[in-house]
Amino acid sequence: MTEGSVSPVPKEARPYQGERAGVVTRMVASIIDALVVAVVLVAAVVGVNGVSYMLDPRGFEFTSAKPLTSLTAILLVTIGYLTIAWVTTGRSYGGHVMGLRVVDRNDRRLLGPARALLRAVLCAFFPIGILWCMGPAHRSVQDLATGSSVVYDWSPRGPRGQRGR
Repeated sequence: MTEGSVSPVPKEARPYQGERAGVVTRMVASIIDALVVAVVLVAAVVGVNGVSYMLDPRGFEFTSAKPLTSLTAILLVTIGYLTIAWVTTGRSYGGHVMGLRVVDRNDRRLLGPARALLRAVLCAFFPIGILWCMGPAHRSVQDLATGSSVVYDWSPRGPRGQRGR
């Protein structure tokens, strides 16, 4: 950084920049991401019912999804949301709020599409795996399975601006 330039990293956060994230920060980010998914799904239900009402106002009945359909939609939206976020910027909205980024094992590159998809599937089907962030590396079950890591990173660009393989 040049003299006189403004750092995107908050002064209080600078000692943690690049360090591996712990379980509490990851959980808060995951809760925020779950809220994002819930808002998207509620908007979809309202949108579908709104279109149905506009097409046939007299015969309109509010439709609700069956449990299996709802679960499938939750999983698909969650997996799609996380995969796209991790491939493009390395962070979901929850990760952005908490200053987290998902990177490769060496903390240098964003995840490629296949690894991001696998990590998203593991997070959707086995979310409790995030709670296992033990040891000095703070790696969860998802991190161990995909060779990823979650680090504190408040910079607007990815690690060295590199995309996954």
